[in-house]
Amino acid sequence: MLHFAAAVFFLIVTPGPGVLSTAGVGAAFGFRAGLAYVLGLFVGNNLVAALTLTGVAAIALALPWLRTLLLIASLAYLCWLAWRIASAGAKVGFIAADRPLGFWNGITLQIINPKAYVVHTTLFSGFAFMAANPALEMALKLFIMNLIWIPLHLGWLWAGVALRRLDLSPGTQRGVNIAMAGSMLLAVGLALLSRI
Repeated sequence: MLHFAAAVFFLIVTPGPGVLSTAGVGAAFGFRAGLAYVLGLFVGNNLVAALTLTGVAAIALALPWLRTLLLIASLAYLCWLAWRIASAGAKVGFIAADRPLGFWNGITLQIINPKAYVVHTTLFSGFAFMAANPALEMALKLFIMNLIWIPLHLGWLWAGVALRRLDLSPGTQRGVNIAMAGSMLLAVGLALLSRI
């Protein structure tokens, strides 16, 4: 069970669309405004877990035309999000927007986030620790994942808020935005490669 918890920590804490956009919302709009987005990510994360556990995701992705359509939609959205982060200019906010991303944006991001499916598939299909009772094992895995997921995402939100308070030069702010966008694209690329 400890190996599973460690895997959850490292797979969730690594930069991906969810955590990077969480930090971005915190940097742009503050902690309170970011909570609705994190709640949407949380609900979306658990929807992805349910789709993975029930096999719906595997069935849907087994259809070549649907898999291609979802892949194109995911890539388009995530590239657009990375562009918004990179083009935020000299203001660390990662996401240049008039209003914060909200609850529904969080759900949508998780549903189309390829990293979320890769992480859930890896965690639920591996790290067996209760072979005699697979239903209880899956319930415990879901509980442990959420127990780790919540503070990590709140930590990323706080990190964004802390970054907002720094008095960085415009060049440094621009560099942070470009690095975050590049990290997001790298994480998405690695998630996609692991699905091929």
